[in-house]
Amino acid sequence: MKKNTGAQLALYPAPVLVVGAMVDGKPNWTLVAHAGVMAHSHVMLSMVQAHYTNRGIRENRVVSVNVVDASWLKEADRMGCISGSKTDKSEAFAYTLGEKGAPMIDTAKVSIECEVEDIYELAGFDNFICRITGTYVDEEILTEKDKIDYRKFKPALFQFPTYEYLETGDILGACMKMN
Repeated sequence: MKKNTGAQLALYPAPVLVVGAMVDGKPNWTLVAHAGVMAHSHVMLSMVQAHYTNRGIRENRVVSVNVVDASWLKEADRMGCISGSKTDKSEAFAYTLGEKGAPMIDTAKVSIECEVEDIYELAGFDNFICRITGTYVDEEILTEKDKIDYRKFKPALFQFPTYEYLETGDILGACMKMN
């Protein structure tokens, strides 16, 4: 028997991301776990409105989504503990500017550069609707067909409400081929 536990979000775990944007001419980074796929061409980033990074995203309309794995999880976690409005985070990571001008973290094995198409405000959150303009992937984790091999790249996951990080695990089966 199932118990109704109320209107709680139960779509976790979710990928751990560090979002990057230029703010006043310098890169700023923040930890994000509320993100989702909207289509094959779009993602949505849901960020608390008070984040300093939001200002740069709103002004420049470009953003990077850097997917975290265990190799730099500690540094990524720190980006959620300090505010860019109080601490200069511009030198937290070596970075490269994408073609649209979004700062992308060099140690991230996967970085996605996006242009913001729309912003939907909801209950203290800015929800950035972003069109993917480029996905930059470390060649070590690519298959022969230039697809990400998730057996090699194991993104970190965030679990709410326990506030714990997990690592992706074993393959359970092939989608639409389990019959």
